[in-house]
Amino acid sequence: MTESAPLQGLSLIENGWFIEKNAQWPGQANALEVKEVLLHKKTKFQDLLVFASAKHGNVIVLDGVIQITERDEMSYQEMLAHLPMFSADKPTHVLIIGGGDGGVLREVVKHDTVEKVTWCEIDGDVVEAAKKYMPNVAVAVSNPKTELLVGDG
Repeated sequence: MTESAPLQGLSLIENGWFIEKNAQWPGQANALEVKEVLLHKKTKFQDLLVFASAKHGNVIVLDGVIQITERDEMSYQEMLAHLPMFSADKPTHVLIIGGGDGGVLREVVKHDTVEKVTWCEIDGDVVEAAKKYMPNVAVAVSNPKTELLVGDG
């Protein structure tokens, strides 16, 4: 496998540890102890792995790269959502591109001025995995303010 080829999630689990190494970050690696693999599939767009970790709750991995963990996802989601929301004057309509786990959406709908959120996500399998394995993150997917458009556009 070349460095530019997507990594396969299960091949990154060694002796009960998920080990993320990336050429973009030479000299370092992230490792989480795996309690159980919850989902592994090749979607139309990427390799999707969800596992229960020993200390960080459930973890979503896309193409071998950790996207979020239940333990610390909020700091990432809050910064992506609230900084732009507070920079706008009373935003009523919001467009979110990507963010298949739904965490940014969860934070955006907390703003009272928001009437509608159009959420565009390329990979519906990631949305479904988040709803099933990270329901506290994907909680706003069913919010009546949310319009989810799945597709490449």
